[in-house]
This record gives sequence, C-alpha cells and structure tokens, in this order.
Amino acid sequence: MLFQTMAGSAFGGAEEFFVRLACGFQRAGVDQFCAIRPNEGRNTVLSSAGVSFSELPFGGRLDIRTPFILRRLLKQHKPRIVLSWMNRASRMTPSGDFVKVARLGGYYKLKNFRDCDHLIGNTRDIVEYMLREGWPAERAHYLPNFVDAVPGEPINRSEFNTPDDVPLILGLGRLHENKGFDNLIRALASVPDAYLWIAGTGDLKGDLLKLACEMGVADRVRLLGWRRDVGNLFASCDVFCASSRHEPLGNMVIEAWAHGTPVVAQASQGPVQLIKHGESGLLSPLENVDALGRDLRAVLDEPALAKTLSSNGREIFISNFTEDVVVTKYRAFFDEVAR
Repeated sequence: MLFQTMAGSAFGGAEEFFVRLACGFQRAGVDQFCAIRPNEGRNTVLSSAGVSFSELPFGGRLDIRTPFILRRLLKQHKPRIVLSWMNRASRMTPSGDFVKVARLGGYYKLKNFRDCDHLIGNTRDIVEYMLREGWPAERAHYLPNFVDAVPGEPINRSEFNTPDDVPLILGLGRLHENKGFDNLIRALASVPDAYLWIAGTGDLKGDLLKLACEMGVADRVRLLGWRRDVGNLFASCDVFCASSRHEPLGNMVIEAWAHGTPVVAQASQGPVQLIKHGESGLLSPLENVDALGRDLRAVLDEPALAKTLSSNGREIFISNFTEDVVVTKYRAFFDEVAR
C-alpha cells in the first residue's frame, strides 16, 4: 500500500507531475491513497482516473487539523510506503510503522526531511546536492519524471490573433522572474516576424506586457494564461523555448521532446543536464539575450537542424521518460526500500 501526501500550490510543475504519477500508478495497478489540498482542476483528474484521496488544508504552522487527520488516515490505511512531496507535506506527515520517502524537485533544505528514511531527487544533480549536504548515499535515489505524450491538435491561431503563416515560439511556466520570460521577450526583438505565446499565470504579467511594449514586440506577444492542453500548444508551435534562468529539472524540455518539438533553452541547471547542445537542443548562455535570439533564429531558419533536434529529443524521451519506464522504476524502488 502506497500513501502519498501533497501540499502543492494552485499551479506548478511538481503538482502536475504528482497528478501524472498518481494516475500512472493507478493504471499500473498500484494500491494507493493520497492526502492532498483541495484543487478542482487537479482533483477532478485524479478522481476520473480512479485515484482515492482525501482533501486536507495543509495550512501553516498553526494548522493542527491536518497532522491529526493524517495520523488517523495512516492508521486506517496501514501503508508500507509513504511518499511525501516537497517541504510542507513532508513536515506535516508523521513518521510511523512504514518507510517514509520524500521526493525533491529542487534544492530544498534537507532539515525539512530529517525524519525521512529515503529521499528521491528527480535529477542526478539534486541527488549530488543531497550527498554534498551530508545525506547518506544509500538513502538518496534518482528517479526521473515522465510527461504526457498524447499527441495534441493544433490550436486555431486566430483564437490568439496570430497569423497562420508566421513562425511561432512557445514558452511555458509561471510568470515569475526565475522563468526568464523577460529575456525571451527581449530576444524576440531579434527574431523578425516570429510570434510568441507564453502559457502561464503569475504576478509579472503586467511587467512582461510593459517590457514587450518597450521592446517594440507587443503586437507579436500573446500571454495565454494557465493552460492544461499542453499537447495542443506544442502541436501549434515551431520551436519551444525553455527560457528559465533557474530550473532544477526542466520538465518542459521533456514535454517538448515527447511532442517532437525542437528546443532552445537558456543553460540553467535542468536543461544543461538534459540537452546535448546541437544534438537534442540548443543551449544559450544564461542572460545572453543575443545568443538566445540567434539560437531561436537558427531553429526557425534551418529546417534540417530543427528536424535533427526534434528527432533526437524524441528518442531520448522514449528511452528514458515515458510513463511505463518511470512507473516501473518507482515500483522497483518501492519494492527495494520496503524490504
């Protein structure tokens, strides 16, 4: 029996992967139960997949209700493995007569996980970080993410006032400084005729629109808001840009590979671990707007290069990041630590 706890934000990559993994476990016949925050979008997907769960507040330090209910649920379900996601859920999940595992999708402070038996990092670099921080090697494990590879349908570009015959660049993620959309908008100024779609929500929407006006590209930038139809977005664009200046993993790179879309990325932590420059994507030096613009133009202007990048990326996805591959690795890990 697997018990998962997730206290995620309304939107986010880790939260989306939790949903994919829980649904993947369900399809693979894993006996599981989840304790999660209320979220209509995510929890509707979980319910449709047959995943059993309870909704808990997962509030701040004064929230005594969530730990109380968690203890009751754990006593009721008697799991052999408890998998907690990120800081808050791990702090609020008590230890017990089970193996407590936490999954880290970033370089979190390990003091939040000191009562865990094992830690999972979704990149090898995060695992190396655990070891540098003194976590025992035999209790640190690398397990990758997988992404949804169901082919999408191209979106009618007129929905976002975008001509059919122009190059289209796609960006995905929260409208946050870490995501580097400011650099992507600046780079767009040197990519003639191309339009830019950015799918995501966040506090920087006004700032990004203002920057687009200052750069003279406002007529070619579209902010789409949060979207769940990622496959349709990839089917609609010519190149995906992972513009993050700080990105521990880069799920978005894997998603682009899954959908056969060529990738240009700033050389942040995650993309550097995934992409081999010139083979499975192009890596631009961090904060180098000129280089980012050149790489975007290269992919849009050279069909052979775009085909090579998308083909090689797709092969890497199939070998390492499909649902079957990753769920099988998780199940083997659970069997190992439960023994």
